[in-house]
Amino acid sequence: MKATREPSGPRTFRVTDRGDGQRLDNFLLRELKGVPKGLIYRLVRQGAVRVDGRRAKAHKRLAVGNEVRVPDLDRPEAASSEIPPKVLDRLRRAIIHEDDDVLVLDKPSGLAVHGGSGLAFGIIEAMRQLRPDIELELGHRLDRETSGCLLLAKRRSALQEFHAALREGRVEKRYLALLVGRFPGEQAVECDAPVASGRQEDGRRRMSAGETDSDGPRAREARSVFVPLEAHGAFQLAEVKIGTGRTHQIRVHGQSIGHPVGGDHDYGLPDANRSLRRHGLKRLFLHAQALAYQSADGERHIFSAPLPDELTDVLVSLDAGAEDGA
Repeated sequence: MKATREPSGPRTFRVTDRGDGQRLDNFLLRELKGVPKGLIYRLVRQGAVRVDGRRAKAHKRLAVGNEVRVPDLDRPEAASSEIPPKVLDRLRRAIIHEDDDVLVLDKPSGLAVHGGSGLAFGIIEAMRQLRPDIELELGHRLDRETSGCLLLAKRRSALQEFHAALREGRVEKRYLALLVGRFPGEQAVECDAPVASGRQEDGRRRMSAGETDSDGPRAREARSVFVPLEAHGAFQLAEVKIGTGRTHQIRVHGQSIGHPVGGDHDYGLPDANRSLRRHGLKRLFLHAQALAYQSADGERHIFSAPLPDELTDVLVSLDAGAEDGA
């Protein structure tokens, strides 16, 4: 995509086949490398970014021929961030599948999927450095502290196919989560509370269940099914199946059903988190264990990532503590 720019002024991007069907926010994040993610989203919310002369939401899908106008950002020319070699090596070893269309990572906890908002780089920037001859794009997102299956598309057609599968319900995501409090029985617990976005007083984004978005739109439909697997002390290991992928969905739904995710400092319980820290938990206990989708030709793709040792060790410690107290 080519951009036209006057010296110190706004720029206009014309969407080509590469951007056809892409969300506005993802388009801008790719084209405006080096610009903080928070600034990009703020400009979109304020209506400073125009598509064919009109305001547009971040989730707007672009089409070939659209003109995206961006105000002057007064930024230096984008330069690739210096990514530590140990991060690159860690991600190189995290690849669990790669073919001509997609690359699937066992995403490490602690790494954001993309840079911005004070982060110099994210997984997508690092992977583009590892695969400089490929136009890698994120197929979906995982929270910074969540580990597990993360799909990156290597071709525009593969990205569009995966997004179509998401929209049509042909993608299945399964997570492992350690929840606070035991389930009363072996029955699964379903939560279909819609998820809405809001802002805290400090400006941080915070999701909530069953409420109206602070900007006006209604909360978005969401569904999570919590299937109990094993009890570990006062905690419940559960498999969580989601058909939708709203921001913080599992964490918000866990809070909504009275069983927040262990190690969650935004939606969890401080006392429970302190107890888990004594058993070695240093992160959110949420892991994207499996990702499966059916392509348009009917072929089924299944990827899985085992529970990390750091989380397995917490379960062992909880069990040992329960035996000592018995």
